Amino acid sequence: MASDDPKASLPLTLADIDASTWVELVNAVADPQSGFRYLTLCSVDAESKPQARMVVLRDADRATRTLAFHTDVRSPKWLELSRNPHMTILGFCGQTRLQLRLQGTARIYSPDSAVANHAWQALPSWTRQTYTGGPPGNEHADATLAETDALQGTHDTKGKMHFGVIHFKTRTLDWFQLRRRHNLRARLSYDASGILVDVRWINP
Repeated sequence: MASDDPKASLPLTLADIDASTWVELVNAVADPQSGFRYLTLCSVDAESKPQARMVVLRDADRATRTLAFHTDVRSPKWLELSRNPHMTILGFCGQTRLQLRLQGTARIYSPDSAVANHAWQALPSWTRQTYTGGPPGNEHADATLAETDALQGTHDTKGKMHFGVIHFKTRTLDWFQLRRRHNLRARLSYDASGILVDVRWINP
């Protein structure tokens, strides 16, 4: 838990915020207990209404400032990002009281792409099975459950046709450390290649 003393956890430099943030995200990929393992993906639908849902962080690349997520290509978020690639990723770790808000754009990879195929091959069988059911958001009846169970042996072929990958390219990062006193906040900006081009303290 963060200290109430503003000097106790104040980063040595603003660059330290950039480094520590991406260490957190990279570590979260392999750590189910990380506060940033599950993030909120926010997109905009066809009616210009904001939409948000929890997603699992599958990969993080500090060099390119890219995060990766898996999704069903029949899901609303896939259609939303196909129309409008602008999105926000929001994460909060209750243990450290650190909030990360990343804004950028998405690039989507369909089931027949090399990126999706590589990601699919790395998935365990029980995860592949989650893509064999009906379209996300449709009514789910007992008959559908029985059908899904019967398809367990064919999830490699049926599930793969529904599997897509989202790569999120970060352009800005809003870093916010919640404290009982003296909250800290910084804003970082990256160029198209992932290089840090601006970082500054801002008012919480």
